[in-house]
Amino acid sequence: MSLEQGDAAPDFTLPGAGGETISLSALRGRKVVLYLYPKDDTSGCTKEAIAFNGLRDAFEEANTVIIGLSADSAASHDKFRDKHDLAIALASDETKQTVEAYGAWVEKSMYGRKYFGIDRSTFLIDAEGRIAQIWRKVKVPGHAEAVLKAAQAL
Repeated sequence: MSLEQGDAAPDFTLPGAGGETISLSALRGRKVVLYLYPKDDTSGCTKEAIAFNGLRDAFEEANTVIIGLSADSAASHDKFRDKHDLAIALASDETKQTVEAYGAWVEKSMYGRKYFGIDRSTFLIDAEGRIAQIWRKVKVPGHAEAVLKAAQAL
């Protein structure tokens, strides 16, 4: 089953960087950008995090919270956050249950080797907890700006 626009966003409560607990249901009443990314401190993921982080004030003005989600540990998120001076929430899904609920745990292929990993995806969730927009197979350049534009229009 794959999620579609208008569906209820799967709820989650996960550990985050800095010892925080991140819960989607606790954010009801605000819009949420949930972006799923493969790995802390890799080239594309770092660029994506820095882009969202750089627009966080504009997202805040649009009553929108940004959450980055990967299967990395909270300790890895702490290092990633500190190294790049990130002020956005980073959630840790080591069990991959939330990643699977969002349909982003997929088979990939690199250099002829098949493996499972996170498909870079973003979900814009409205204030009532419904999926307003989905981006799959995200290309990083310009993506954070496109998501901001969608959040401002929602």
